[in-house]
Amino acid sequence: MTAEDPGYRVLEGAFTPAELATIAAALDGHLATRSRAGARHVLALPEIRALAGDPRLIDLAASFVGAAQPFRATLFDKSATANWLVAWHQDTALPMRAQVDAEGWGPWSTKAGILYAHAPASALAQVVALRVSLDPSTEANGPLRVLPGTHVDGRLADAAVERLARQVSLVNCTVDAGGVVAMRPLLLHASSKSTSDTRRRVLHIDYAAATCFGPGLDLAIG
Repeated sequence: MTAEDPGYRVLEGAFTPAELATIAAALDGHLATRSRAGARHVLALPEIRALAGDPRLIDLAASFVGAAQPFRATLFDKSATANWLVAWHQDTALPMRAQVDAEGWGPWSTKAGILYAHAPASALAQVVALRVSLDPSTEANGPLRVLPGTHVDGRLADAAVERLARQVSLVNCTVDAGGVVAMRPLLLHASSKSTSDTRRRVLHIDYAAATCFGPGLDLAIG
């Protein structure tokens, strides 16, 4: 871990209630791929594409990976009726346009009709996730938890994850509606179940410094 890059950043007050209302309305009208826990691949919505390209988010993503462009957006919608626990993990799978045999890439799988590959650390270092809070994220409603600095050692084996979870002090990334949490995908993160009736919606937008990581290794955008 370095003081300069703990692997995450919390930015309060990035968006106004009026801006959030527009985004929430667009997501509420997007029923085709909704589940109780949220919705995948919502970057196709014009309102979400516009938000993802907002200079406030582009500049924040650029502070982590340089010139950045959005390639995926996911809605997480946690509530008393859709409540779940997420154990400590890294986000290592990227959506890809085609499967190729390349060192460090794989295993491959398909989710919601999209091809995914677990990517090497060199590719994941060029990615950052920006999590826009549509509702307040509090200590009680299952906020994002991070282990600062745990992104620096690349993809971690299960034993290393368990060891770091014991050794590193966790941080609860609480933030008001309109705030943004930026997070590197290799940063160990988790979330507890909500103990509140308060809804917590988060729009998770992934950005990359490049959309091609080598011959045939092109990100699927959408």
